[in-house]
Amino acid sequence: MSLVSKEKVISKTYNIRLKDTIEGFTKRLFYCLFDAENSEEFHHLETIFLDVSQALNISRGASIWKSFIEVLRSVRERLDLDAIAIEENDPAAKSLEEVYLAYPGFYAISIYRLSHELYLLDTPIIPRMMSEYAHGLTGIDIHPGASIGSSFFIDHGTGIVIGETTIIKSNVKIYQGVTLGGIQIKKSLSFTKRHPTINDNVTIYANATILGGDVVVGANSIIGANVCLTTSVPEDSILTYKKEFKIRTRNSD
Repeated sequence: MSLVSKEKVISKTYNIRLKDTIEGFTKRLFYCLFDAENSEEFHHLETIFLDVSQALNISRGASIWKSFIEVLRSVRERLDLDAIAIEENDPAAKSLEEVYLAYPGFYAISIYRLSHELYLLDTPIIPRMMSEYAHGLTGIDIHPGASIGSSFFIDHGTGIVIGETTIIKSNVKIYQGVTLGGIQIKKSLSFTKRHPTINDNVTIYANATILGGDVVVGANSIIGANVCLTTSVPEDSILTYKKEFKIRTRNSD
């Protein structure tokens, strides 16, 4: 770090306690979306949002909040489709109520969809703070800039990473440990598509890694567990990782 950069960091004060404020805001927003749709609660959330916006020097806080409130109904509708997809695809799910109340994958998707709308409104910092709160609770890291279609299914979920410029179409299923990431880590690539595109009806099994902004996984494909993919695959593909091993008994020579 250069001397100028070091002085810049040391001389600036950061509102670190806003992390706690955004955690509470995110939690209450999630509850409000499903349990307490009333004007009093939304008014309280608006006050928190405007206070945080002011602390972060976001001049458009009021207009952002107004636009955000207008899309909440459509967010709820998309989340209902996500919940149905989880309940229909996971044999361990006994009811929709269980999905809403107990599934970390659904919670992570919910906070993603809320933070994504703020991201689309060019809201600085707050969407990332929301997504990192969900990441800490669930182990699922979805950047609010990712584009994710309807009926998204996450099973288990721990260790999933979905990068900022990822595009996921509809009816996609993803299991724990999956990474949809960039193949290079360069600051100069900040404004380029660095993460893959996953088309409709794709299933990606545990610990698969798909890297690169030019990589496209064709519709109806299956990416098997532990596959590492850095090239595009056509639709209706099945990719599996083959590992050879030998099993012998303890008493064998």
